[in-house]
Amino acid sequence: MGYQGQRPAILPQSDLDDRENLVSEHSHKGKACRQSAAVFNVVNSIIGSGIIDFSLVLLIKGGALSGTDTYQSLVNKTFGFPGYLLLSVLQFSYPFIAMISYNIVTGDTLSKVFQRIPGVDPENLLIGRHFIIVLSTIAFTLPLSLYRDIAKLGKISLISTVLTTLILGIVMTRVVSLGPHIPKTEDAWIFAKPNAIQAVGVMSFAFICHHNCFLVYGSLEEPTVTKWSHIIHVSTLISVFISILFATCGYLTFTGFTQGDLFENYCRNDDLVTFGRFCYGITVILTYPIECFVTREVIANVFFSGNLSSVLHIIITVAIITVATLVSLLVDCLGIVLELNGVLCAAPLIFIIPSACYLKLSEEPRMHSDKIMSCVMLPIGAVVMVVGFVMAITNPQDCTHGQEMFYCFSDNFSLTNISISHFQLTTQLSILNISIFQ
Repeated sequence: MGYQGQRPAILPQSDLDDRENLVSEHSHKGKACRQSAAVFNVVNSIIGSGIIDFSLVLLIKGGALSGTDTYQSLVNKTFGFPGYLLLSVLQFSYPFIAMISYNIVTGDTLSKVFQRIPGVDPENLLIGRHFIIVLSTIAFTLPLSLYRDIAKLGKISLISTVLTTLILGIVMTRVVSLGPHIPKTEDAWIFAKPNAIQAVGVMSFAFICHHNCFLVYGSLEEPTVTKWSHIIHVSTLISVFISILFATCGYLTFTGFTQGDLFENYCRNDDLVTFGRFCYGITVILTYPIECFVTREVIANVFFSGNLSSVLHIIITVAIITVATLVSLLVDCLGIVLELNGVLCAAPLIFIIPSACYLKLSEEPRMHSDKIMSCVMLPIGAVVMVVGFVMAITNPQDCTHGQEMFYCFSDNFSLTNISISHFQLTTQLSILNISIFQ
């Protein structure tokens, strides 16, 4: 096993209160990138998959205390080989399942885009989700994932962030023009229903980039805790703001009908949303390589002491992407993928492991703010993990993959559990089909 061969680049300082320079200058020559590129990499990871601010800073502090430069080596130093193996499984599983979910989104989203091309038969196999997943993998995600240095993805992540801004503008536009014509579900504004833990699981999936934070941190020029904290704070503010706007606008428009993939809610004849779907599909494709970097790094650390030859680099990358693609061709329901990945992988990576490592390594007083927060985060993570998994299995979300929503058809009135009358619904659906998408 290669866990013993990892070589730490983060050097602990004699005075922990003054530890700032976590990586010696010579060990990072040739792979530095601008802070802005690191910000875009983190933002890209957050939006495709997200962040919890305090936990990320805590993770890097743990690296400083233990003299390690990867998540795996940190856990190995703290809890030994059993902890290292557990972390490796989680750290591989999370981005790998994320890759599967990204393929699902890409196939679902871009297939609807190509169906809107004039003269194209909607039943054509060349615009089906399976063909699109294979094509996007061969043409885009595989070549981008073959990079060896994550810093090279900085500009790609910038493009992804710009496209996300355009998508947000479209979603905000439709909450005004489309929202009033969508029937509202009963009790739509009751907060924290019994299945709220399931939502926490999905949010855990959305708010994590711990599995690649050491990669981004290592791409910085002269990495320090202060510099990393600044990048994380900026990235968090941007990403939380975008996430809140997306969630709010999506739910305001569709309330209880909101799907796991928001673009599944919009009608296919909406050309503005079709453009948004195109941007969304490109964004997901550009986010995919960051996750592949992590899965490859885990395999390299566990089996090859962190070093991959050029041939092995290519073979492992192709193998990971091939398996992820095959699975995504068989699974088409995004909601359950997000839930299980959130509660089984994201919750331990976010809440439990960083807190446990810091509590064991730190010699700060018990009432130190970092220790108090760690003591709060750890049990929260355990509850989310256990309860969320049970609820995801016993109370799975409905999946309407690939189906047009009922409000896209003027002749469908067999609706239940909505808070408007039949007459109002008839009027609204007529308006929807006549005027909204002109």
